[in-house]
Amino acid sequence: MSDLDEGKLAGWLKEAASAELRSVEKFPGGQSNPTYRVATSAGNFVLRRKPFGPLLPSAHAVDREFRLICALHPTGFPVPRPVALCEDESVIGAVFYLMEMVEGRTLWDGTLPDVPKADRSAHYEAMVDTLAALHAVDHEAVGLGDFGRPGNYFERQVRRWTKQYRASQTDDIPEVEKLIEWLPRTLPVQTRTSIIHGDYRIDNLIYAPHAPKVAAVLDWELTTIGDPLADFTYLAMNWAMPRDGRSGLAGVDLDTEGLPPLDAMVERYCAATGRDGVPDLHWYFAYNLFRLTGIVQGIKKRMIDGNASSAQAADTVAKFGLLTSAAWAEARKAGAPA
Repeated sequence: MSDLDEGKLAGWLKEAASAELRSVEKFPGGQSNPTYRVATSAGNFVLRRKPFGPLLPSAHAVDREFRLICALHPTGFPVPRPVALCEDESVIGAVFYLMEMVEGRTLWDGTLPDVPKADRSAHYEAMVDTLAALHAVDHEAVGLGDFGRPGNYFERQVRRWTKQYRASQTDDIPEVEKLIEWLPRTLPVQTRTSIIHGDYRIDNLIYAPHAPKVAAVLDWELTTIGDPLADFTYLAMNWAMPRDGRSGLAGVDLDTEGLPPLDAMVERYCAATGRDGVPDLHWYFAYNLFRLTGIVQGIKKRMIDGNASSAQAADTVAKFGLLTSAAWAEARKAGAPA
């Protein structure tokens, strides 16, 4: 049994997709927007909904996700085919959308233990190439000219995540307070503007079943128009994060494991996007870790309120102190005073 009203969902499916509902199964994981496999007479689909219960303003905007994939799908960029958006909360209790289910492989561990060693670098190259392709999409031409606000992206984001953190704050964390004071004073200059994913990492991709090719990019909840370096430096941070069975690669013998060094990925991204190089990464790492702090603080608040979507929420929240310490350590490397 799922936590959805399957009777009402079945009625909606008949109208929206001309399909008979056969079963609904919630995917494990996913601490933000709950996601389900929906089997129907017309094939398998994926449903993403907002969480039930009270939410922070602007969070969990599945309608924005749907608009984004509607804009990208016709370009050939690898996103699932959008099917329908339902803004009537009386159907299942929350706004949701339906998209095609893309078959392929989800690679949860960045060390790629289930991929032959000779193919591992090619999977990372495909990930970087796909990100570069996203940043090359003309957002104005695909109807997303109003999808983000003008001005310095990092300024907006530091302000946004400070606000989100304050709205869900449960403790006084000295490192976070110092970041809130330091980040706005040291913002980098923005030189480019593009669609950005906002959470671009290996486990948000579906790879083709038998090839190092990205078949679909998923989980667009944090997408907007902004500085493409936000996406690339978030991806680059994997090389600085401890190996944890997820995307972290720090401490791994990359050469022995057939994994590419960060320098090679920087060079590949720069070649694909016409950059001479990327700036010093420590400020960007501090920012990205601060943003993750805001996200995990939100998960912690939802867990306290009983609305956390994933059984893994407690494990994520348990790492909160390590996250805040790592964020301030990166800030210090970028020149923040003690």
